[in-house]
Amino acid sequence: MHCPFCRYSDSRVVDSRTSDDGLAIRRRRQCPECGRRFSTTETASLSVVKRSGVAEPFSRDKIVAGVRKACQGRPVTDGDLAQLAQRVEENLRATGASQLDANDIGLAILPELRQLDEVAYLRFASVYQAFDNLDDFEAAIAQLRSEDADRATNVD
Repeated sequence: MHCPFCRYSDSRVVDSRTSDDGLAIRRRRQCPECGRRFSTTETASLSVVKRSGVAEPFSRDKIVAGVRKACQGRPVTDGDLAQLAQRVEENLRATGASQLDANDIGLAILPELRQLDEVAYLRFASVYQAFDNLDDFEAAIAQLRSEDADRATNVD
């Protein structure tokens, strides 16, 4: 790790702590050349392979932006969206894969979004799963109702 002050090519770790709910490590470093201290943050890299084949770094912000469109006009806060994005990222990292298809991310978003808001879930699913007509919406709604009925029966 190069020192950001004198560009010396080495540094020593003074302290390490987990941050971002254990998804990152914050290290306090000291340069042996100039003696100044600085912090670094280390995270495991996670990349997304788009349909075009291009790989790019994973971004929670992109999840929030995509889901925000589906939640427009719904009683969903920015905090709710941030928590959803964090849960999706944790679920994706738990798979152990370093590269994910964009399709896998959409699949990981759907159950989390359904728990947050069913109308937003249908909106997102309609775009993500390319609903072509009203029959697709009706089938999705019927499935939601069936699953809700099953859950209500299993709770009693």
